[in-house]
Amino acid sequence: MNTSMAATVHDFILSEFLPGEDPATLGFDTELISSGILDSLATLKLVAFLEDRFGVAIAPHELTPENLDSITTIVAFLQGKGARD
Repeated sequence: MNTSMAATVHDFILSEFLPGEDPATLGFDTELISSGILDSLATLKLVAFLEDRFGVAIAPHELTPENLDSITTIVAFLQGKGARD
């Protein structure tokens, strides 16, 4: 896994959706959608960030828990799309 990419996503999620939380509470395998950290609007905000920061286009049909439910799955998804770091 690209740890630099994972750290960037981790920091964004902490600052935007979990302000004030201990960074240790958000692991790379923490379920984001299933646990309610990301709702539909938060998911769209995350996708906009990912597209802008990593230079990828994410189609609506790709907005699934398989691609976005943890930092690990997000990084794997981005790498599969050829994201730039």
